[in-house]
Amino acid sequence: MVLTPSTMQELGMKAPDFTLPDPQGKSYALADVSIDRGLLVIFMCNHCPYVIHIRPKLVENIRAYQKQGITVVAINSNDFSAYPDDNPKNMQLDSQKYGYTFPYLVDEQQQAAKTYGAACTPDFFLFDAQQKLVYRGQFDSARPGNNEPITGKDLSAAVDQLIAGGPVTVDQRPSMGCNIKWKPGNEPVYFKPK
Repeated sequence: MVLTPSTMQELGMKAPDFTLPDPQGKSYALADVSIDRGLLVIFMCNHCPYVIHIRPKLVENIRAYQKQGITVVAINSNDFSAYPDDNPKNMQLDSQKYGYTFPYLVDEQQQAAKTYGAACTPDFFLFDAQQKLVYRGQFDSARPGNNEPITGKDLSAAVDQLIAGGPVTVDQRPSMGCNIKWKPGNEPVYFKPK
């Protein structure tokens, strides 16, 4: 595991389109999704301790976001041939076990991660109704072992400001987590292993 921060893409970036399967093979295209108040794209996986640490609160908060009109999509870009805990079968099991109310998609070619500039798990990208990036960064400052409360306050503050219709002015700090597990030779230019 390499502790990795978000790339902090430029605000205003349009959400890159993607067409990805869910673990059962059903195709999901961003272009076909109806977006009401906003769109949250999360890069995550099953085995990362940083995802596991926040997962119960993340799932709870996502339900609240969805009730407010935020469309949520999660994407797993890890090389599951090298990390079988992240394979589609285990993604489906996690979706059921933790009650995911959002699509959890397989980015086997890792192209979605690259077009979003995703670097770590978890990595959050919040877009407005026009699919312009208004927030990227951390869920909150909780990390395994740091004894910070898990609240999701950073992301939730951004969602609240987006829903209120004003600019998103919250302080945006990079998410931190495990690096995306790139296939050998498929690492993006922004990946800098230590």
